[in-house]
This record gives sequence, C-alpha cells and structure tokens, in this order.
Amino acid sequence: MITSTELREKYIEFFKSKGHKEIPSASLVPENDPTVLFTTAGMHPLVPYLLGEFHPEGKRLVNVQKCVRTGDIDDVGDSTHNTFFEMLGNWSLGDYFKNDSIRWSFEFLTDKKWLGIDPQKIKVTVFEGDENAPRDDESIKIWRECFENKDINVEVYDKEKKNNETARIFPLPKGDNWWGPAGQTGPCGPDTEIFIDLEKSVNFENCPNGEDCKPGCHCGRYVEIWNNVFMEYNKTTEGKYIPLTQKNVDTGMGMERTLAILNGFDTVYETDVLKPIVEKIKTLVCCLCENEVRSNPMSSHKEPDDGIATLRSAPLAMTVEEVKSIKIISDHIRTSVFMISDGVVPSNLDRGYILRRLLRRAIRYGNLLKLPNGFLSPLAETVIEIYKEFYPELEKNEDVILEEIKKEEDKFGRTIKQGAKELTKCTFEKITGKYLFYIFSTFGFPLELSFEEIENVIIPELKLNSKKELENKEEIIKEFNEELKKHQELSRTASAGKFKGGLADASEETTRLHTAAHLLLESLRRVLGEHIFQKGSNITAERLRFDYSHPNKLTDEEKQKVEYLVNEQIQKSLPINYKEMSLEEAKKINAMGVFESKYGEKVKVYTIGKDDDIFSREICGGPHVKNTSELVKFKIKKEQSSSAGVRRIKAVLE
Repeated sequence: MITSTELREKYIEFFKSKGHKEIPSASLVPENDPTVLFTTAGMHPLVPYLLGEFHPEGKRLVNVQKCVRTGDIDDVGDSTHNTFFEMLGNWSLGDYFKNDSIRWSFEFLTDKKWLGIDPQKIKVTVFEGDENAPRDDESIKIWRECFENKDINVEVYDKEKKNNETARIFPLPKGDNWWGPAGQTGPCGPDTEIFIDLEKSVNFENCPNGEDCKPGCHCGRYVEIWNNVFMEYNKTTEGKYIPLTQKNVDTGMGMERTLAILNGFDTVYETDVLKPIVEKIKTLVCCLCENEVRSNPMSSHKEPDDGIATLRSAPLAMTVEEVKSIKIISDHIRTSVFMISDGVVPSNLDRGYILRRLLRRAIRYGNLLKLPNGFLSPLAETVIEIYKEFYPELEKNEDVILEEIKKEEDKFGRTIKQGAKELTKCTFEKITGKYLFYIFSTFGFPLELSFEEIENVIIPELKLNSKKELENKEEIIKEFNEELKKHQELSRTASAGKFKGGLADASEETTRLHTAAHLLLESLRRVLGEHIFQKGSNITAERLRFDYSHPNKLTDEEKQKVEYLVNEQIQKSLPINYKEMSLEEAKKINAMGVFESKYGEKVKVYTIGKDDDIFSREICGGPHVKNTSELVKFKIKKEQSSSAGVRRIKAVLE
C-alpha cells in the first residue's frame, strides 16, 4: 500500500536527485492568464518561463500542482474522472530533452526503489507525424531501448498488421500526441503518453474498437498516468513549424490515477484522498438505512459491481445510482473546498458559476440519497483534515470555506422553493425543454426535480393523464440538453486548456498590459489605501481586466486620480528591472506579494523606477517591457463590482 503522502515525497525526491528544484503549487486561480478560469495543468503558472523568462530556481523544476478541470464534469462518477486533482510535474527549461525525460520517467515508474510497476504493463504513444512535423522517431528509439534493457520485446504498432496486442509503442495523430501552441502562434511540439494496460482486470467485452483496442481507447483497459510534452517547434503566423532554439520539457502525472493503479484499486475513490469522504457520506447513508429497515423491513436494493457498494452496512446494499451519487458528491465537495480556499466564491459568473454549479450538483445528489440538510459542511471538514498537512491554507481558511458552503446551501434551498413555485404557475403547454432550462438557469432547479414537480403536483392538479401527457418527455430532455450544451461552453472552454491568446502568448500587447497592471495596482493603493490587493487579472491583447479588494465603487474623482497616476509614470519613462532574491529579502524591501501563498526559495522582484524614484516593487514571474514609455497611454474603460468586497477595472492602452 502506498499513500498519497508517500507518492508525493517519492516523486519530489526522485527528481531532486536528478538536479531539479522543488517549487510550490500555484493557486487554482491563474495569475494573468485570460485563457482559462482555473489552473488546469502544472505548466500554466510556468508559461512565461517556457517562453524564455528566466526562472529564479533554475532550469530544472519539480512540483505537485493543484488543478481543476470541469470540461468533462458529466464523466465524474466513473472510476477515474475528477474535477479537482493533483498533478505531479517536472520541467526542463532549455536544459535536458527527450532522452533524459523518457528514461527518467521509465526509471521512476519501474525501479523498485521508486514505484516498481511491472514494465510489461506499460505501453506508450508517440506522435505519428503529419505534413507539419515528422514522426517522432527519436522518442520511439529511446522507448525501444528502455524496454529492451528490461529484456522486453518491442514492436511498434502497425495499422496494416493490427498488432495491437503485441505492440508496445503506438504512433498516434496530432489530436492524441501533440501539445500547443498556447495561442494561435508560439511554442508547441509532440508528446509521449504513458499508459498502464489493465489487461484482464477489467471486462472489455463492450470495447467500441473491438480487437483493435489500444492506448487512447476509452473502454477502460488503458489508463494514462503520465504525459511528457516536448516543446521543440514554434508555430508562425503563416502556419509554419520552425524548430525552437530553447527546447523545453513539460510533464504531468495524475496523482489519483497513479495511486489507484499502484494499490490495485478499481477506482480513484478507494484512494486515501477520497475514501474518507466516501466513508463520511456512508455514515450518513447508513443512519438513513437503519431508519429505512425499521420502517420497512421488506425493503431491498440491487448491489452493483463496485467497491463502494461494500461500504453500506448490512442488510442493505447500494444501487448503481447511489454509488454514482456518492462519487459525485465526494468529488464536488473536494473541488469546492479547494476553490473557496483560493478565493473563489459562488456566483453566476465565471469561476463563481463553476463553484456554484459544483455545490448545487452535490446538494442535488445528496437529495437523491435523502441526506440531511447541511450535509456538505461535515464533508468539507473531512476534506480539510485529509489535506491540511500538505496544503495548510485549507485549515487556515476553514471558517471562510464552511461559511461559503453554508450560505450556498441555504440559498439553494430557497431557489428550489422558488423554482417549484414558478413551475406550479405554468400550464402543461409551457413545459418544453427550453422552459425547463430557464427554470434551471434562473432558479438552479435541476431537471430531475422539475419532472418530479410536474408528475407529482402539476399533472394531478390539472387532472391530466401522466403517461399520456409525458409522451414527449424524451423530446423535452433532448431540448433541455441542447440548451445546456450551449451554456456549458463556458466551462468547457475554460477547462480544456485550449489557449486563444493573452499573456500566455507573450505578445508585445499582452506584455505591455501586464506592466500596466503593476502600475494600476500601485496607483490604486496610493489613491484608495493599503487595503488594496490584487484579487485576479485577465489580460488579452486588447484589454486588461483587473480585480482588487475594495468595498466601494470608485468615484469619478478617484477614477481620474488613478488614471492620472498611471499615465504620470508612463510619461516619466521609468526603467523596469528585476532581481532574484530570497523571500525574506523581498519582504525587507516591501515588495508586493500574496504572502499567504507559497513561494519558492527564490523569487523575482520587478522594480518600476530609478533608485531615487521607485514607483513599485512586486514579486512576479514576468514578462514586462523595459520602460514605461512603451505603454504610451492608459485609459480606464469601466469599473464595476466583481463579487462581495471585490471590484473590477477594465482598461486599455491607447
């Protein structure tokens, strides 16, 4: 048995032995990245360094990064998908490349000193090549040598031979084995993905690919645990792929999946980072079970083929639907706790909307299990207990986390009543998929509850035939799902990591606006007071969006003062430089930073101004312009509320 703590420690120790420096996990809320709502991979906080900025810890880095992906939220409840997960990652910033990256991955996975996975169970994919870049024969050669050193016969998959059962290396197209670029242009390259072949431990009779099942198939036989990305090309505006001077390596290993594989679990919900949450839900369900048995001794349940089914005490077993509900609740409360700890609050916009959706979805599945009101708070406490040693900020923010969850539970309880009241006003002719989606999007009233209300209240009141009047139920559901799909584009675009521009592309425009954000923060502090701190930013090539802590709307006079102060620094043509220093040194010179967050041993501090005229000092990864005069002119376009106690400014450079 290997625990999550042991896996984290082994991973960090291994790569430290290879000359890597450990860096802390970044916040789930990305800094200066407009292309995603959440940090969805370990590379997101490192984009400036992958694009050429010098990292204060050097060229070899390793960490455990908190991540959130909600694009496949509907898959949560199976054995491997989670919205929150930890990514074990290591990076080379222009240092080692494919040879060391692949060999070290293989060593860490198979050496008994580390994870000791049977190399016979490992299969890999590589880029098969296209008109823009050749097949990754270099990776094929390295992988072949790794396997042969273990006396394992190596075949490369051949479409004509269909040797998928005996092959160990599988060339796949760009859709499977290519990363990037971050924007329309920029660094990109092939990747190699590492899979564990579960073979006969899972039933594959219903595999959609039949006998041609291979890594990349979604039947469950192959589980991807590690991805090594090789950034070796630069995509130009003409669509050409030019070899890069600085070649980088970016890798990621999903911790929960790896834990499940190492321990022989069928599902990630049996690992030590999720099982205690499942157990907590089980105690609530078991209490209900006992009451059910007392009131109805003849009640019975069909037991699904799932490890969680054994969690319910005799005499009752769990239905498939109940098992899925427990998984979804466990996943969503864990994600919600981490989101709130990193400053996200429930709302109807952006990150807040995602958080609200997760919490309300958890409540809805809790209702299906007939869990008591307020059941999320004790689950949140369990999440904090699991992670507080590695993420101490959770315990520090416990009061805020529990308060936000309780408020959302109370609010959702009220909206359910409002939704039910709205439904009772309608005539049967109004009940369409679009109408029920309106009820859902306006009141947060789930579709399932709408149908319950229709069948149990509306139809009886109208004295209608339930069976006859709901003949078009499938059409209603289809129309509802079509509307929902349109609405889900927000979360899918936000979570997929498909960049469309912004600071991630390190263009001249976004770099200028990034510098303007530093000027804006310091100007706000000088005009409004030292209670002002940055709460997030979103930069595209066209504009800057900046969130900051402040309870009141800016007056016209305050807005003019802030704008004037920024433009005054631009007109002064102040130089911009950075120095590497320890965190303590940064604090001594009063550099701005979010000191509640984790920093590495060294940080970069950007200074705007000369020795006799310093305007701001701020801990930042960059990039920045060399002189404020490059910004030309700063203009505030809009100032508005972002969330409780947080204001938002939208500005441009003219």
